[in-house]
Amino acid sequence: MAHSRRVLTAVLALASAAGLAASSPASAAPPVFGSGTHTLRSADPAQMADHWIWPVSGFRILTVYVAPAHRYGPGHRGVDLALFGIRTVRSPAAGVVQFSGRVVDRDLITIDHGNGLVTTLEPVTSPLSRGDRVARGDEVGVVSEGGHTPVGAVHFGVRWQGEYINPLVLLGGVPRAVLLPCCG
Repeated sequence: MAHSRRVLTAVLALASAAGLAASSPASAAPPVFGSGTHTLRSADPAQMADHWIWPVSGFRILTVYVAPAHRYGPGHRGVDLALFGIRTVRSPAAGVVQFSGRVVDRDLITIDHGNGLVTTLEPVTSPLSRGDRVARGDEVGVVSEGGHTPVGAVHFGVRWQGEYINPLVLLGGVPRAVLLPCCG
């Protein structure tokens, strides 16, 4: 069972990376900072990996990103992170708060990082308001309860140009898939 799960995780990571590469423009420009702005300009999110950090410290990944087969299909549009101790959540990159408040049964915060990249962190209670600027690493709230994550965990989702992508792409890339021997 554990072997099957590792193989499935590797295949999903590879498929996610291939899907992102297929949707990326061929003429991706290197990232440059806009003069005095909060945004990082790039045509390819993977080129921004040096500029993003994990939104929490002391964690393990509970649930990996699972791309849906189509826009409204089932999947897991982000990663769930189980925290060890510290409950503060920080901005993974510079940006502007797009939303902070309650949606259905959980508090969340959404940060617009420019270039079509938007992060959602939930369940997170935040004192920030729409329009507040945040720098990479700034505390944006604390983990609360609600939603689909277990108590003490946070969901980290990222959209690029309106479509969900694997957040690992922005944190140094999707780990290389390693195929293991089967059935032997």
